[in-house]
This record gives sequence, structure tokens and C-alpha cells, in this order.
Amino acid sequence: MGIGKILQGVMRYNRTFKQGMVEQFKIVRNDPHPKALFFTCMDSRMLPTRFTQTNVGDMFIVRNAGNLIPHSNLCGHEEITTEPAALELGCVLNGIKHVIVCGHSDCKAMNMLHMMRNHDTSIREEVKLSPLKAWLIRHGHDTISKYAQLELTDFKAPLVFQGETPLRRFVAYIDPNNEFCEEDKLSQVNCLQQLQNIASYNFMRDGLARGRVYIHALWFDIYSGDIHYFSRQQKCFVVLNDENIDKIMIEVEKYYS
Repeated sequence: MGIGKILQGVMRYNRTFKQGMVEQFKIVRNDPHPKALFFTCMDSRMLPTRFTQTNVGDMFIVRNAGNLIPHSNLCGHEEITTEPAALELGCVLNGIKHVIVCGHSDCKAMNMLHMMRNHDTSIREEVKLSPLKAWLIRHGHDTISKYAQLELTDFKAPLVFQGETPLRRFVAYIDPNNEFCEEDKLSQVNCLQQLQNIASYNFMRDGLARGRVYIHALWFDIYSGDIHYFSRQQKCFVVLNDENIDKIMIEVEKYYS
């Protein structure tokens, strides 16, 4: 286990996949055209290239605790993070058209955020000692606020999120069939909140307003393996499967054409 398992994995890669990947690297070396910028959680169970079946050169991937993208109000010249830098690198410099935020069930970061949501005063000292708690409280604040709106209505009322522009908003019913626990509901709220945060950056606004960049949300149910896509038409996350993929594709093509 541990580092030994990783090193043995490298040796298996050398014997099986290495040459094929080198050939793929050669193909994209001089003309890479990634199709998406993919933000997801650092959870070890999240394997985005596997569950999207993407390959070398297809996506930029950014991972952190809780798939958070700081709002532009919380980033400046003196405080910057990887996520807005990745947005600029991907969408401005490389012309990527699709930005995807992917949350997941049983997210340890979201579980912690849920636990801390009503204890702002009592956790101040803990936050000083914990980079993780500080990260979650600072950049998960808007998620907590949206979630509090849900709690007030017993999780039945819809939430409103700002989309690509201030006038392009979307409505979301979170887990309308009540299939998931409260922490997973929070995770879905958080996933959608990041779309709003992406749209807060000045360097993203023109591309979003003119339809050169599109923002999407996915949510991965770890224990069923199901991938959910947020449908603006249906106003909720829906499972991607053989029964509804054509309908979702039509919606995507219509909305993002």
C-alpha cells in the first residue's frame, strides 16, 4: 500500500499504457485543443477522465477541497488563487468554450461545511488553526447562505442563481424527490453557486455574454455511479442515461447554440 502501490502502478503503466500515451502526446503536442475546463473535488474517489471517458488533450482539470471557485470579490492583486488563474488560462488564453463544475455525494469538504454552518462564533479559533476550515468558511459562505434559504422552506422552494449575466438567471429545485441527505443537498447547492462565482470575473463576462463561453454543472453520486447534469429547462439535476440523453442533448444544443 501507500507509495509502494503507486510505484508499482508506474511500472504497470510503463509496460502497458506508456507507449500509447506517448503517441497521443505527439498528436496534440503542436496543436492542443482542450474542449473543456473541468473543476472538481480532490476526493480520491473522483476520477473525472474515467467517468467522462476523455483522453489526452481533452480537458484542463482543476481540483481542490470542495470544488470551490472563489468569487471575484474575494480575489485581488494581494490575494489570488489557482481557480481564477485557471479560468483565464483556459478561457481567455486557450479559447476553451465549456467550463464544467462537478460536485459529488459524500463530499468530506461539504460535510464539514454543513457541520460548521451554524457555528460561526464558536469555530473562529479553529479556523485560525485550520487552513481547510478557513478555505471552506471563506469561499463557501454564499453556498451556506443559499442553503439556509432551502432550510427555511423545508427544502421545497426553488433557489435562484445568476447565470452568465446578471439578467440571465436560472431557477433550481434541489433534490426535488428527496433522495439525498442534507449534506448532499448542500453539495448540489454548492455546485450551482460556483457557476455564479465564475460569472463574477470581469475577464469572463464578455465571453459569457457573447456566447463564446458556456458554464455547466455536473454532480456525481459516488455510491450509485450516476452522473447528474443540471438541466436549466427541468430546473434540477437529472441523471444522464440512455432514456434521457437525447432530450438533454437537444436542450444543450438549443440553449448553447
